[in-house]
Amino acid sequence: MEVTKWWSKFFLVTSIVAVVLLLASPLGYKYGVAELMPSFASLLLSLALAVLVFVGGLMMTFVANSKGLIRDRNMLLIAVAVSVMPLIAMGPPIAKGRSVPPIHDISTDVMNPPTFDVAVGLRVEALNDLEYGSEQGSATALAKLQQDAYPQIVTLESELSAPEAVALAALVLAQQGLDVVNVDVDQGRVEAVATSFWFGFKDDLVVRVQPTHTGSKIDVRSVSRVGQSDLGANGARIAKFLQAFGQ
Repeated sequence: MEVTKWWSKFFLVTSIVAVVLLLASPLGYKYGVAELMPSFASLLLSLALAVLVFVGGLMMTFVANSKGLIRDRNMLLIAVAVSVMPLIAMGPPIAKGRSVPPIHDISTDVMNPPTFDVAVGLRVEALNDLEYGSEQGSATALAKLQQDAYPQIVTLESELSAPEAVALAALVLAQQGLDVVNVDVDQGRVEAVATSFWFGFKDDLVVRVQPTHTGSKIDVRSVSRVGQSDLGANGARIAKFLQAFGQ
């Protein structure tokens, strides 16, 4: 009976550990079992193990195949296939994070960003504040970073009246899965909270509606509660809202 080699078992077990860490790291933070930094560290460890298995497993697959070790070859192929899961899950976000500036506060109006009301009370334990530009040293510095990375994030002009625009904004946000926490027609303000699936990260979004001679103008701001970089999430969220609102 053919006995499998220790190294094929090692790669298979390591690939399983990588997947377990991939799932447990964000869920542990989401449900309060682990702090943020240990969760991130575990996630990076998952990626490192996956790379190790993918590269090393493929190399050893050729070795096993050349020596006629069929069971080892099959075990290694399974390990390599399993290791692809963390690579697929984490590759795109990491690539996205490298393509955008390390900011987490995005606004269509960088000169006079919309302000929050209800969200202020929801962010009492947030690591990031709501002062525009505080993390980058100044509002001017943040505005420059944002405009270079997201030139399409600009004020939207609408033919709707201000009350109509407020109602539509609340509807669009709800349809996009955000939790609408404030609809203030008098102030022309709609606030909502977006919660990520895995980590449970919360970003606060506000829509400001101002009346114009031809209808109204809509500004949107989205701010993460934690993290220096949002990996492009806030910009993508605002762009998605503007597209849906303007249709």
